[in-house]
Amino acid sequence: MGEKTRGRYFEEFELGDVMVTEEYVVTEEGIMAFARLTGDDNPMHTDPDYAKTHMFGQRVAHGLLVLSVASGLAWRLGFMQDTVLAFRDLEWKFSRPVFIGDRIRVRAEVHQRKAMSRLGGGAVIFDIRVLNQDDDVVQRGKWNVLVKSKQPAH
Repeated sequence: MGEKTRGRYFEEFELGDVMVTEEYVVTEEGIMAFARLTGDDNPMHTDPDYAKTHMFGQRVAHGLLVLSVASGLAWRLGFMQDTVLAFRDLEWKFSRPVFIGDRIRVRAEVHQRKAMSRLGGGAVIFDIRVLNQDDDVVQRGKWNVLVKSKQPAH
């Protein structure tokens, strides 16, 4: 017998379902690794002396680093494991800066569902909020994910 699928099938998502991730602590090491990986070594992210003269007065995490971490946090909840077919698109807003030492988490709410049987499942659109330790929304938007349908019983 195979392992039980942890993910949820398209039909198992209900409008208004809410899932919240664990926290992730933003570190200097993470910011520097992201800068190396992407080539984005903008000094507002990487140079503490420069950042002191910048509008935030300290280094700020890359917005795309926070979005990437949010995606990983959502994945680790397990609801997409073995059932996600594709990340189709997103709408995204960067609302507030994220600093070294901030603790972020993701709140995902099922906003819309649309059956797409020709693709073997359906689109689940999540309303996403990335929150910091003070419950401030630092990023927000919509993620459109293609999720498998349940297989018909044989």
